[in-house]
Amino acid sequence: MSENPFLSLFQNLEKISNSIQTHLSTFIARPANPSRTDNNALFSVSSSPKPSAPSANFQAFGPEEMLKKVQTAAPVTKEELGRATWTFIHTLAAQYPDKPTRQQKKDVKELMAILSRMYPCQDCADHFKEILRANPVQAASHTEFSQWLCHVHNVVNRSLGKSIFPCERVDARWGKLECELRACDLQGTSTKFWD
Repeated sequence: MSENPFLSLFQNLEKISNSIQTHLSTFIARPANPSRTDNNALFSVSSSPKPSAPSANFQAFGPEEMLKKVQTAAPVTKEELGRATWTFIHTLAAQYPDKPTRQQKKDVKELMAILSRMYPCQDCADHFKEILRANPVQAASHTEFSQWLCHVHNVVNRSLGKSIFPCERVDARWGKLECELRACDLQGTSTKFWD
């Protein structure tokens, strides 16, 4: 046997390493200046066999840049979570049908109940539970659900000292998503989204 088995193993490991680095680098950054080379780079990707040559497709981060990225990364705040949640449920309400099925009505009520039990902010979840007790979900139609949700959102806003949204403008603010062939509309349990 003329070929060294260790040489073959190391070549395969190098290929695997390059592939992993290439895929990981797509999550790190795209180049601001593709011709940049930094000998002090903390992270670089190369598609060439020479490890010291940075790839033209990805940016290398120096230690200062990497430290800055790490220092600015932080968990989601309660306010960011709240905005994202309201965006999601108002968008859901905007897609809610004028004549929902029995299952859709049940599902939307259960979703609100789940939010009141499992929301990541426990104080917020408890507050939402109280609001739901005083304002049971109304979901007989698109208009009813959208208006109910706007009212509930305003209850939360009042408790936080925020301004109130005029519910007559809810459809203008949270209108239907622009999807081809009404693909965003809720269709009930009979819709097949994939094969």
